[in-house]
Amino acid sequence: MPAPIRFPRVEDWLDWQQTAHPQAIELGLGRVARVLGRTGWRRPGQPVITVGGTNGKGSCVAMLEAMLRAGGRRVGVFTSPHLLDYRERIRLDGQWVSDASLIAAFERIADALGGDSLTFFEHNALAALLVLESAAPDAIILEVGMGGRLDAVNVVDADVAVVVSVGFDHMEWLGPDLASIAREKAGIFRHARPAVCGMADPPAALIEAAASLGADLRLRGRDFLAREREDGRWDFADADGPLTGLPAPALAGVVQVGNAATALAALRALAPRLTLERGAIERGLQSVQLPGRFQRVRAAGGFEWVLDVAHNPEAAAALAANLARWPVRGRTTAVCGMLADKDVAGVLGPLRGLVDRWFAATTDGARGLADVVLAERAASVGIGMTPGGAVAEAMRMAASGAREGDRIVVFGSFHTVGPALACV
Repeated sequence: MPAPIRFPRVEDWLDWQQTAHPQAIELGLGRVARVLGRTGWRRPGQPVITVGGTNGKGSCVAMLEAMLRAGGRRVGVFTSPHLLDYRERIRLDGQWVSDASLIAAFERIADALGGDSLTFFEHNALAALLVLESAAPDAIILEVGMGGRLDAVNVVDADVAVVVSVGFDHMEWLGPDLASIAREKAGIFRHARPAVCGMADPPAALIEAAASLGADLRLRGRDFLAREREDGRWDFADADGPLTGLPAPALAGVVQVGNAATALAALRALAPRLTLERGAIERGLQSVQLPGRFQRVRAAGGFEWVLDVAHNPEAAAALAANLARWPVRGRTTAVCGMLADKDVAGVLGPLRGLVDRWFAATTDGARGLADVVLAERAASVGIGMTPGGAVAEAMRMAASGAREGDRIVVFGSFHTVGPALACV
């Protein structure tokens, strides 16, 4: 009988998990379900909210967490990817879980592998489920990693499933068109359970998939409404009645009221099992934080950093709308770093007329893209980028020419914004 797999540090476990499976990504629930079953895990009794979508799911998760915590609930959260530290991915009541809890979960998974192996993300997801099983919070929020139907978190039947948006991304795994992608994302819906969609006009395939599953679909614009007001506040309404004059979410951006409404619709779908008073909703909206989503940081030189993980065309369009809504009197410089499998032309297009100078940054990892290659791809669509080396180096080059009233936008990937956060 082989010796059990054991490592003394979280970092050692993570290094092993990176190479434990022959493929970095292999969608499917068979291996995940078998391993999870062998651990002895039992589906939690507390409400589970699963959040998917091409864009906006991180914001939606953050607002769900903030509102629940403002109402005095203990909340367990699993998100991905992380920006600076793996431990960001699994939180309990706003705090990263301990190394001891992670190692105990990793050992339990390793002992249950049998003849199966798991990808890095699958290890992450199962570790989160095991840690949160032991912690027994009042509510659990799970963020889908990719797609939905075959994503590891979908091994859990959600009490409420949320699809914030459907757009073009991960097409090599999810399909070549919006209909295919929508069907994959709708795979987190469950029969007779609330399924919340944050799109006013979702692909017909999502509506059809919800109907075929027998889910209780609730569409933004049809079943719940969000209306921004001139005084900076906003109104919400659904079948349970209106909430007028809500404060704007603390997350900046043109899409965030819609994301807040989607999160609120998901929470109200849990009533009476889990209810929140208006005061908790307001405090959550006003206190929510999420790094890397149109995050604005004032630099000592009088210019502004803007950090945004936008890495697909729809997210880039939202970033462009934000830049247009909050203009600066000086120049806008961009530091862009992307992964090799992303749609460079589609991401750069919406920003073309809003950026005065461009620098390309190299992203790390197996899917990383060198600055010179990114600059070549940008040149093919008529954008001139200066190769700037690693993210920190490209930021220094951009900052060297920045003056008071300018801004520097660092965007294109979590692999770009993560290193940028360590520099600003």
